[in-house]
Amino acid sequence: MDAVRVALLREVLAGTEWLRGTRRFAGVLRGSVVPNGGGLLLVGTEAYEPWHLAAHLTDEAAWSGVPELTPTLVRHRVEPGRGPHLSVGLGRLTAAGRGETLLVVAPERPDDGLLERVHDARRAGARVLALDGGDAEVRGLVHESLTVPPGAEVDLDTVQHLVSAAVGENGGPVQRGRRGFRDRLSRLADQLTAPPPARW
Repeated sequence: MDAVRVALLREVLAGTEWLRGTRRFAGVLRGSVVPNGGGLLLVGTEAYEPWHLAAHLTDEAAWSGVPELTPTLVRHRVEPGRGPHLSVGLGRLTAAGRGETLLVVAPERPDDGLLERVHDARRAGARVLALDGGDAEVRGLVHESLTVPPGAEVDLDTVQHLVSAAVGENGGPVQRGRRGFRDRLSRLADQLTAPPPARW
């Protein structure tokens, strides 16, 4: 989803809790990753791999000049011959610790093995965030979450687009005032006229 479509989506959702919620969550994510500089790990469930969110966060990191937002996609299955950015397995969660941020994307309840690894990462000092479908165990493991329950007005994919767009905004997603508006306008113009960064 490009910047124009995100802007249109924001216009449609203006005044709703979804727009406020995604901006708040994006601020938490950025505030967790950028000051610590320890890296962002991104993992989904065995049935749902958030590679699309990984690509969008990589784009936002390049466009915003904040390399800390570039995630490491942690995969349940790593196929031989894949590039380095698609070759990180669940063992990486075992090494997660203080200064790192782990973002779990779980539309449904993850298997017990993943929940245990997430729990271990939190105990080792990683900050754990989730975009989830409302599972009580997931929400009990994380520091912050944004829940997209079944039957909501928006789906998890839409919420991921909104979060990834907001997380790259200069100064965070709650900028106010004339200078903030100029920065956002300038950034949008740059995004629309510049060639995109290398894709996944």
